[in-house]
Amino acid sequence: MYSENKQQLFLLHFAGGNAYSYNFIRKYLENNFEFHPLELPGRGKRISEALLYNKKDAIEDYVTQITKLRNDQSYLIYGHSMGATLGLSVTKMMEEISDAPEKLIVSGNAGPGISTRDYKRYLLDDKAFKEELRRLGGVPNEVLENEELFNFFNTSIRADFEILEKDMYSEKDVVLKTPIYAIMGDEEEMAADINNWSKFTANDFNSNIWSGNHFFIHKYPYKLSQLITKSCEQLLMH
Repeated sequence: MYSENKQQLFLLHFAGGNAYSYNFIRKYLENNFEFHPLELPGRGKRISEALLYNKKDAIEDYVTQITKLRNDQSYLIYGHSMGATLGLSVTKMMEEISDAPEKLIVSGNAGPGISTRDYKRYLLDDKAFKEELRRLGGVPNEVLENEELFNFFNTSIRADFEILEKDMYSEKDVVLKTPIYAIMGDEEEMAADINNWSKFTANDFNSNIWSGNHFFIHKYPYKLSQLITKSCEQLLMH
């Protein structure tokens, strides 16, 4: 159990991310929430732990972290990109233990099953992998151009892509009781399919398109924080 008496926010990182990936919104949210940016093993504060390579283990790891940190207040889950995909199944597991979040907020992701491509990016050679990371954005050029830095991050990013791409649509039968709010950048390849998320909840669904690429959230720290905060305020009024 966590000691403070605030509503909680659990943040799930994108591929190659860690607990520091959401520092850009921390200052806008930590006064209103217990701010919990979680991370999978093999990076950040958990660098000494073995990386995970399958979705089931990643989902269970996140659920274990959340249950250990839970207080008696309501909470939200927010995930970007890989964090959005995993957030769906994490939310489902939390529902199954009768401790569902008040809302799942997802960004940079049109939801499971929307891509018809048989992605296996984790198997690309280093040159092609760097090109894909450049296309997506989010990885600084100094990392891609410095061999030592790239080798350091390469293994965790590949592991995360493997988690996502070995079983691209394992969530096909997941339907939440929890509301979902989805946001994407208008330059994202699948932005037009954002309402695909609506099929994964039997509750309220809302979506919005903001300008920007896959990492559009970094352009809007305050706007994103307001969306999260207002989600909580609306819940308090119910």
